[in-house]
Amino acid sequence: MSQTEQPIVPAPPPLHGGEIMGHPKALWQLFNIELWERFAYYGMRALLAVYVATAFYSNMGQAEANAQASLIYGGYTALVYATGIAGGYIADRVLGYQRSILLGAIIMAAGLFVLLIEDLNWFLIGLALIVAGNGLFKPNISTMVGKLYSPNDVRRDSGFTIFYMGINLGAFIAPMITASWIGANYGMKYGFFAAGIGMILSTLFLEFAKKSLGKVGLPEEGKEGWGRFFMVGFGALGLAVVVYFLLTASTVLGYLLIGIMLGLVVYFISAGIRSGDKVQMHRYIAMLLLFLANACFWALFEQAGSSLNFFAREFSTPMYGDTETWMAGGFGIFQSLNPLYILLFAPLFAMMWPKLEKMGLNPSIPRKFALGLIQVALGFYLLVFAISNMQNAAGLVPWIFLALCYLLHTTGELCLSPIGLSMVTKLADEKEVGLAMGGWFLSIAMAQYVAGLIAAIASGGGGHGSALSGIDQYADTYMQLFWLGLAFGIVYLVAAPFINKLMHGVK
Repeated sequence: MSQTEQPIVPAPPPLHGGEIMGHPKALWQLFNIELWERFAYYGMRALLAVYVATAFYSNMGQAEANAQASLIYGGYTALVYATGIAGGYIADRVLGYQRSILLGAIIMAAGLFVLLIEDLNWFLIGLALIVAGNGLFKPNISTMVGKLYSPNDVRRDSGFTIFYMGINLGAFIAPMITASWIGANYGMKYGFFAAGIGMILSTLFLEFAKKSLGKVGLPEEGKEGWGRFFMVGFGALGLAVVVYFLLTASTVLGYLLIGIMLGLVVYFISAGIRSGDKVQMHRYIAMLLLFLANACFWALFEQAGSSLNFFAREFSTPMYGDTETWMAGGFGIFQSLNPLYILLFAPLFAMMWPKLEKMGLNPSIPRKFALGLIQVALGFYLLVFAISNMQNAAGLVPWIFLALCYLLHTTGELCLSPIGLSMVTKLADEKEVGLAMGGWFLSIAMAQYVAGLIAAIASGGGGHGSALSGIDQYADTYMQLFWLGLAFGIVYLVAAPFINKLMHGVK
C-alpha cells in the first residue's frame, strides 16, 4: 500500500428501514436518542454551577461561593468527558456499542434523580453516577454514527452534522424548560427532575432503534451473553466511587488527567509503530496535534456553563422578565443561545463545505480548527469591549453583547466540533475507533478541568467589594483568553500544511 492510499476497511453492516432524506433511517434514530440525552445533560448543566453556589456554599461570600462551585463544575465536566476513553474501550472489546449505551443511559438517569437530595455529599454521588454512565454513552453513540457509513462515503460529514443538530436541538429546549421555566418558578432542583425524565426518554428510544440499526453496534460473536452487561455495571458503580473522591480533590484530578493523556499519546504512537504502517503512524500524530487544538478551544468555550453563566446572572441586563425572575433561573436562557445558533447555522455550514470544495476553497481540517480558535477568542473580546464601554449606571452590560459572544463561539464551534468527530473516525485504525473517540473526549476533559480553574478566577476574584471590582476581574480574565485563543489560532493556520501532509489525503 502506498503512503497516499486509503486503508482498506470492511463495509458497514447492512441496515434496515431504508433511508430518510438521503441518509440511513438509523441516523435519525440515533439523532433522537442523543437529543434526549443532551436534553438531560444541558438541562442540568444550565443550573449546576449556580445551584451549587447558592444551595451548598451560601454561607460564604458570593465570590468565594462562585469559585468553589466553578471548581466542582469543572471537575464534573472534565470527568464526564474523561471516562469516555474507558467507555470506548469497553464498547470495542467487551459489550458492543448498543449495550454500552443502554447501560450508560440507565446509570445516568439514576444519577439525575439523586441530585434532588439537598445534601452536598448526595449531590456529589449523583454527579458521580452521571459521570460513570456518560462514559459508556457519549463516545459510543458518536462512533455508531460513523459506522453507518463507509469511510469514503461523501455523506459522512453531512451525517455527522445532522447528528450534531440533534445534540443541539436537545440542548436548545433544555435550559428553557429546566432553568427559565421550572427553575425560575418552582426551584432549581426540580430542573434536575426534568432532566432525569429526558434521560428516561433517551433510554426508551434506544430500544425502539434496534430494528433500524440491524447489526451495527451489537456485541461480537461469543460475547452476546448478559453476564458481561452486569459485570460492567458493577464496574461502573465502582468507578462512581472513585469519581466521588476526585470531585472533592481537584488537584489530584488535574494530575490524573495529565497522566491519562500522556498514556494515550504513548499508546497511539506505539500502535502506529507496531502496525509497521507509516501512513497510520503519521495519521495518529496528526490526530494528536488536532486533539491539542481541540483542548484549547474547549477550555475557552466551556466558560459557558460556569463563568459566563455567573456573568449573565450578576452583570448582564435581563433579556426578559424582572430582576427576581432573572436571578432565580431566567439567566439560564443564555444557555439556549448556542444550540439555537447551531440549529440556524449548522445547515448552512453543512451546505457550505461541499460548495467550497467544488470551488477549491474549502479550508483543510487544521485551518478549520484555527478558524474556530480565532472566533472563540473574538467572542471574549466583545465582552471586554462591552465591560469597558457599555456599562449602565448599575454596572450591568447590555445582554446583546453576551448574545453576540455566544454567536461567535458557536460559529467557531461549527468550524471545529462536527468536523473533529468525523476526523477521528477517519484518521484512526478501524479497530481503535472507539478508543480514539474516547481520546477526543479526553482532550475535551482536560479542557473542562482547565475551564473550571479559569472560571474560578473570573467569577471568584474581586467579588467581595463593589460590583465594578467583580466585573473588572471578568474583563482581565477574558482579555487573557482573547490573546490565548488568537495565538493558538495563528499557530494552527501556519502549521496547517504540515498537519495536512501527516493526514495523507484524509479530508
